[in-house]
Amino acid sequence: MRSRERLLTTLAHQEPDRVPIDLGGTPVTGISAIAYGRLRQYLGMEGEPLRVANILLQIAEVEEPLRQRLGVDVIGLPLLEPLPGVRNDRWKPWHLPDGSPALISADFEPEFTANGDMLIRAPDGTITHWMPAGSCNVLPRQAPLAAARSIDDLATFQPPCISDEELDFLRHAARRLYEETDYAIFGWFGGSLVEDAQFARGWVAFMQDLRRQPEFIAALVEKLAQAALDNLARYLEAVGPYVHVIGFGDDLGIQAGLQFHPDLYRRIFWPHHCRLYGMVHQRSTARVFLHSCGSVYDLLPELIEAGVDILNPLQTSAVRMDPQRLKAEFGTRLTFWGGGPCPQRTLPWATPAGVEQETRERIAILAPGGGYVFAPIHDIQPDVPPQNIVAMFEAALRWGRYPL
Repeated sequence: MRSRERLLTTLAHQEPDRVPIDLGGTPVTGISAIAYGRLRQYLGMEGEPLRVANILLQIAEVEEPLRQRLGVDVIGLPLLEPLPGVRNDRWKPWHLPDGSPALISADFEPEFTANGDMLIRAPDGTITHWMPAGSCNVLPRQAPLAAARSIDDLATFQPPCISDEELDFLRHAARRLYEETDYAIFGWFGGSLVEDAQFARGWVAFMQDLRRQPEFIAALVEKLAQAALDNLARYLEAVGPYVHVIGFGDDLGIQAGLQFHPDLYRRIFWPHHCRLYGMVHQRSTARVFLHSCGSVYDLLPELIEAGVDILNPLQTSAVRMDPQRLKAEFGTRLTFWGGGPCPQRTLPWATPAGVEQETRERIAILAPGGGYVFAPIHDIQPDVPPQNIVAMFEAALRWGRYPL
C-alpha cells in the first residue's frame, strides 16, 4: 500500500499492510528543532540548515529524505503566516537556543532583553509571547481580556480571522500535495475554544470565572465559536476537496483528570464543538482530529457524539488513559493517533531497547482491527536522544506490519 491508502484504510477501522506513521504531519506530532538537528546529524543526513517552521512551538520542518527514512505517511499543510506579519516564504540564518544553526522566517524580528529573554510583539506593538533565557519554549505573555469585568467588555474583542491571502496559499498548497504526492494530507485548523478563552482571559482568571461568573465565559466562548465557524466555512471551501484529516485542538484534561467539571464542559463548550465538528462532516469527507492532552476519558462519549473521529495524543501517563481500556471501550468508534513511548519517562531516559519494547507493546494493544496511527505522544522534545527517536520509528516499522 501507498501512504494515502494506508491511512484511509486505518481510519475506516480496517487493517492496512502496516500501521501508518506520522512525524511532523501536525503541529502536535512534530519534533523540536534542536532534537531534529541532532537527529539529522546522527543519521548523517545533514545538508542545508534546518527550518524552524513553527516559531511558537520551536518545531522543525520535517524534510522529505527523513520522511522516507522513518516511513512517515502523513504530510501537513504548511502555513504562509504562522504569526501575524511573519511569513514562511523567505528565510534567514538563525541560531537555536543551543547555538546550532537554523533558518527562520526573514520577517521574524524578536527583541532580546539584557538577561537574554526573547520577546515577540504583535504588529500593534503589544508583547504577545516570550521565551525566557535558557528555555526552549515560547510562552504567552499578555491576556488581552485580563482587565475585563463584564460581558460588555467583550464588545471590542475580535478573534483572529483567516486572511484571503492565507486561504489562497492553503488552497494551492493542498491541491499541489494532493496531486503531486501520495501522502495523506493533514490540515491543522485549530478552532480552540477552551484554550483560546484561557489565553484571552488568562489562565487563573479563566478558572475563577468558570466558578464565579460562568455567564461571562459562556459569552466569550460564544464569540470565539462564531468566529471559528466563520473561519472554518472559508477554510473548508479552500482545502476541503484535498485534505483527509482536519485538526482541532482543545486541552480538556490535565495529568490527574479533567480541567473542570464535565457539567461545565457540556453546558458551555460541547454545543459549539458539535457545530464545529459537524460542519466538517457536512461540508467535506475529511475526518475530525481532536488534540486534547491529559485525562479525557470521562468526556469521550460526548466527544464522539460531537463528531470527533480521531483522538490525539492518547496521553497514557494520565489517569484513566490506559491504552488497553481505551481500545476495548472506544476502539471501534475512535481512531487513536499517537500513544507512542512515554515522552515524560521512556523517550528521554530509556535505552533504545526500552523504547523499542514500549513501542511494540503499544502497537500490540492499539493496532488490531485498524483505527491506529503511530506517532509520539506529543512533540519530541529537545532532551530526547536521537538514537531513541530512531529506535521508536524503526520499531514501529518492524512491529507494525499486519498481521500483527
